[in-house]
Amino acid sequence: MTDGNGGQPFSSMSGKLDPRLLKALDVMQFTTMTPVQHRVMTELPDWRSDCLVQAKTGTGKTLAFLLPTLHCLLNGKMPAPKGQVAILIITPTRELAQQIATQCDQLTSQLKDLECHIAVGGTARASAHKRFMNNRPAVLVATPGRLKDYLSDEYTAERLSDIQTLILDEADTMLEKGFLADVKQILQLIPKKSTGWQGMCFSATVPPKVKDVVNVVLNPGYTNISTMEKNETPTHERVPQFHVIIPSVVETFTTLASLLKFEGQENTKIIVFGVTANLVALFAKAFAKGLTNLRVFEIHSRLNQNVRTRTTEEFKAAEAGILFASDVIGRGMDFPNVDLVIQVGLPSSGEQYVHRVGRTARAGNDGRAIIILTQGESFFLRNNRQLPISAHPQTDAINAEAPSFHDAVMNAMYSLDEETKQRAYSSYIGFFAGSGLLKQLRIDKTELVQLANNLAIKGMGCPEPPPMEKKVIHKMGLKGVPGFNYATGGDSSGNHSRGNNFKRGGGGSGVLSPGAGRGDRRGGVEKTRGRGRGRGGRGRGGQRGD
Repeated sequence: MTDGNGGQPFSSMSGKLDPRLLKALDVMQFTTMTPVQHRVMTELPDWRSDCLVQAKTGTGKTLAFLLPTLHCLLNGKMPAPKGQVAILIITPTRELAQQIATQCDQLTSQLKDLECHIAVGGTARASAHKRFMNNRPAVLVATPGRLKDYLSDEYTAERLSDIQTLILDEADTMLEKGFLADVKQILQLIPKKSTGWQGMCFSATVPPKVKDVVNVVLNPGYTNISTMEKNETPTHERVPQFHVIIPSVVETFTTLASLLKFEGQENTKIIVFGVTANLVALFAKAFAKGLTNLRVFEIHSRLNQNVRTRTTEEFKAAEAGILFASDVIGRGMDFPNVDLVIQVGLPSSGEQYVHRVGRTARAGNDGRAIIILTQGESFFLRNNRQLPISAHPQTDAINAEAPSFHDAVMNAMYSLDEETKQRAYSSYIGFFAGSGLLKQLRIDKTELVQLANNLAIKGMGCPEPPPMEKKVIHKMGLKGVPGFNYATGGDSSGNHSRGNNFKRGGGGSGVLSPGAGRGDRRGGVEKTRGRGRGRGGRGRGGQRGD
């Protein structure tokens, strides 16, 4: 396998790179180095040098840091005692950790007694920890939460007391506000930088804010390598990007169905990003009810890790299909031959929008990107004028066709359990209530609840706004805001109680969907921590659920 750009063959590293790694590369059918791989292995003053490396997404950064570090480990240049973790790789999401670990396993397939393990949330802690302690891997790929858990236990932390190389993958994410505190805490729990461990930071983008904080990982005088030419157009700018503006959030589902009719052919591979895990779950379940002819996949932080790993592998292998996803796969993940990325609703930032677009047009392939926004959300386009997003040439036709999908969408929604819809409704409110976006949307809290109620009744086919518990509403900072359907009775502000017979929106016959009126007593709000970093939700943070 080559990168298609005429790079140097891996065979040119004979005598420099451990022959067992060269043999593994041959088995993996990698014959030619990508630019980032070649430059890391030829320009580092020493393969144990600190470095900040920038390369386009999908160009082989994982091999670029695994090859030199594994070589040093195999050839005695990393003096860590046997049984200790020598190489620690920290990455923002479980999916990316699994992807790195899989490639590490392939590279070490010709070796004995060298293992790579992962430590990520969402997996059975006891069994994973037992394997880690019994097998004593030399390489550990971890997400920050589970790594801090390991390091908080003195006995477990001993296995990480002789780190020789620390690698931050997706360094732009790892060193921004949401993760930086975690990284600093981890650095306090492992050997001091003064002991001489190597720091490596790899990223597709290196904004100024990253360069300001890399000194927490890298020593002064670190090597800076970039395969991006100064005047080169970033990958995402070469992807045709379009927007479709819809009148209101009520049209979300019918417009997506219409868009897929225009864009989704039988052999198409599509990723659709939503704003919260619970909304992604609703999209996936609804569209699996015949709203698309493509096979439907679903991945988000509400699913257990075994399901997420299986879905990742199945979608990678699929020739066609549509993956409804949250930002657990928004960065770094390599899904081959994705033709189209659709974003439904607001990304957390312009940077996150760019990373999502980066899931298509990888390794020289073509791709397209489309974002669906309401009129109110269109401020995103004004705030990110530097992004090359133009109006979809068939916007009028897509919007005109959308009403024809109303009955099909409603039938799909009526067949879904009300808990799925309640959670989606609750997470929609929670996302906007906690994101600081209401001012930009030019609405207040009362109008937010009304928007969500319209979405539930007219968009999801609910007979009334899904019931919510008072304590959940209060945690969202919406105490006293009118319009809620309280799960247990009403209150003095005039909000209606559960069980009121609201008419179903959208011109239905008045027949209630199955189980209507029962309510989900758990509230269904996605958990948040601080800046929207909750285990199940995005808030503003997206991947932080991992």
